[in-house]
Amino acid sequence: MFRPSGSGFRQRLTDLTLKGALYGSWILGVFPFTYDSWTRKLHRSKWLIAYGLILNAALFLLVVFNDTESETPMKVELFHRNALAELVNRIHDIQSLSMVSLVLLRGFWKAGDVANILNELMDLQHRHFRHYPLEECRGFDRFILYKGGSVALEFISMLILDLGMSPNYSRQFLLGVTSICTLLLVVLLGASHFHLAVLFVYRFVWIVNRELLRLVNNLANGETVESARIDYLLNLYHRLLSISNRLIDIYDYQMVWVIVNFLLANIMAIYFFIIYTISLHNKPDLKTLIFCQAVLINVIDFWLSIEVCELMERTGRQTSSILKLFNDFEHLDEKLERSITDFALFCSHQRPKFRHCGLFYVNYEMGFRMAIASFLYLLFLIQFDFWNL
Repeated sequence: MFRPSGSGFRQRLTDLTLKGALYGSWILGVFPFTYDSWTRKLHRSKWLIAYGLILNAALFLLVVFNDTESETPMKVELFHRNALAELVNRIHDIQSLSMVSLVLLRGFWKAGDVANILNELMDLQHRHFRHYPLEECRGFDRFILYKGGSVALEFISMLILDLGMSPNYSRQFLLGVTSICTLLLVVLLGASHFHLAVLFVYRFVWIVNRELLRLVNNLANGETVESARIDYLLNLYHRLLSISNRLIDIYDYQMVWVIVNFLLANIMAIYFFIIYTISLHNKPDLKTLIFCQAVLINVIDFWLSIEVCELMERTGRQTSSILKLFNDFEHLDEKLERSITDFALFCSHQRPKFRHCGLFYVNYEMGFRMAIASFLYLLFLIQFDFWNL
């Protein structure tokens, strides 16, 4: 919907990833929209919303009433050795189910706002950005592939984690594993909608920056630059920042819960690993490798979420740096100078930043703080239960 098929291998793989995310979201009921090719607009569908609610409610109930995961031999051994581990696991299960409910319900509730944003992005693509070569913005394709790969790895990691915990694959156990992994995929796809939308906004801002650089080069070559062109780019930039802020408002709570859930999962996995290897005196084996791969993939997915937001912020800062290049030219036209000043003032007061729930910004600095906080919480948990380890 947003872009035609590319000619190179990378573009084709990116198109395949986007189509996979789109059709997967439709099948799992987390993308309740129909597309009208005549008007090039998405429309919220009540039938798809009902389908998504019924399907995911059924999966939710299967997980709640078919809790075979806690009955696996490995977890039985862990919980028998350490009662706190069982309590922490139950709290995390409640938090995970709450996260699934929030992601789904808020996604359906805000479906109309999401449709408006996606329609505006498609309108920008068709009216203003369709003539720009798609293959030039390599960061866009690269992060699309990274995000698609992380979703696939998270799903595979969950399958390996659940199946590796039990030597007996009964029908009830496989049904429980399928339900859990499908709900995880639902959450991952729901969260990926935010990151994919941010990447499309990033691509458009990148094109605006490239146009500003082209105008700087034109001035350096003695060519005339119209102030109307600067005003046109400022209008596009203003619309893109407005879309970015609306995306944050819609996905605030979902992204906070997803981040918290994956950080807690890493803390729990390392805590269980310590109990299994040290307290129970088990030598490293295939099960410990399963724990390690789950933690590693969670960390990669978490940091990729930070990287996408940081990429957008960094591109916004580059806009201000490019506008400073116009100061190297003397005796600019008065209208042109006024337009550049307006653009620079706008960038100094409004920059793309991702602040969730008014609590924290999502960037490299906060990512490191979250990682350190997770390590400290793990230490607190070990110290609290030190005598039982």
